[in-house]
Amino acid sequence: MASERPAVVSIQDLAKHVGTEVVLQGWLYNKRSSGKLHFLEVRDGSGITQCVMAKADVGEDVFVAADGLQQEASLRVSGKVVAHPKREGVYELQATGFELVAAPSEAYPITKKEHGPDFLMDHRHLWLRSKRQHAIMRVRHTIVTAIREFFDDRGFTLIDAPIFTPSACEGTSTLFETDYHGQPAYLTQSGQLYMEAAAAAFGKAYCFGPTFRAEKSKTRRHLAEFWMVEPEVAFTDLEGVMDLAEDFICHIVGRVLERRRPELAELERDVAALEKIQKPFPRVTYTDAVNLVAEERAKLEAASEAPRLEWGNDFGAEDETLLAKRFDRPVMVHRWPEEVKAFYMKRDPADPRLALGVDVIAPEGYGEVIGGGQREESLEVLDAAIQKHGLPMDAFEWYRDIRKYGGFPHGGFGLGLERMVSWMCGLGHVRETIPFPRMLNRLSP
Repeated sequence: MASERPAVVSIQDLAKHVGTEVVLQGWLYNKRSSGKLHFLEVRDGSGITQCVMAKADVGEDVFVAADGLQQEASLRVSGKVVAHPKREGVYELQATGFELVAAPSEAYPITKKEHGPDFLMDHRHLWLRSKRQHAIMRVRHTIVTAIREFFDDRGFTLIDAPIFTPSACEGTSTLFETDYHGQPAYLTQSGQLYMEAAAAAFGKAYCFGPTFRAEKSKTRRHLAEFWMVEPEVAFTDLEGVMDLAEDFICHIVGRVLERRRPELAELERDVAALEKIQKPFPRVTYTDAVNLVAEERAKLEAASEAPRLEWGNDFGAEDETLLAKRFDRPVMVHRWPEEVKAFYMKRDPADPRLALGVDVIAPEGYGEVIGGGQREESLEVLDAAIQKHGLPMDAFEWYRDIRKYGGFPHGGFGLGLERMVSWMCGLGHVRETIPFPRMLNRLSP
């Protein structure tokens, strides 16, 4: 009777197979040798483990063949699962043999030496195989899962917004225009307008997908293509929007801390800072926030070259960073000058100079992660805003219908996934937060 073949298992499941013969399928991540031992680090997508190969166990021929393995060779390694002798909770393989599936045709370009960001971005398709990038993508995955979990558990319906749109949502200067069967169309900046229609149909709806901004920006916070989640709620106001945003951020942070501690450790992230992200978040008016920024800037006046923030202007990156220094958790800045907010934002009945909008600014200098507010439900006021902004009325006929047929108070917000990933991982640049970033001067790979 033929003996059973060892089971093929994943590295993340090694603890379930201690003392048994298994086969790992993956790629050679690293290799070192010591006399009559090879230490093969193998990765399979679920993790990385060490396969200890003793010459006495595998024989001369196999041992010599393993010595010639190159980084990123694909292979199958067989052996017995054992606990690491010094690291609790870590498991490795006592190798009894291996099968080379495919050898690299040339030396792997990403080595242990320091590489510049341009080189790594040119090889982004390979850079994703590294421990650091693996950790970032795992955190991103958990954030995506937490986002869907949060809205699904609260009775929201996922409604997919179109990528091609006939009009601007946030402003015409940052649109990517394309030809759509002979007429101009634009890559979406936001699914919000469509979510307002969805909220009228479902009460609570959200979209989650790629959005595009043609900003000629080279800052560490901007991408030309990024993912955004946008909930919209019927019969709510600005306070309701802020409550939802606060709960949302706390849920995401909680899930990352619960499920991705090893990845945060790999990234050397200060988890103590994340553990402070709890309700309530400070809520300050735009006017008070301007004064707080001025106080912080006064401490740095000699060193700061940026102009002083004047009332009525939008915040720049430095302004957001200065404000965030006052708090150990996100700060919610509300009631902005209506001139700096989009045409659909509702005016503050107590002060028509202000819009009932809110920006949530993350601590530690990570900037705005949420922007939203209450929408204008009056058709008359909305029409005046469309005209004031010089937007084509005919492109918004469908949007006006939301007010024509059962207008209602409503609001929502947008959260940029990549900025959230950057904040959770403690990254210095948003380019590492998405598998294949699209920036001002990068369309490849």
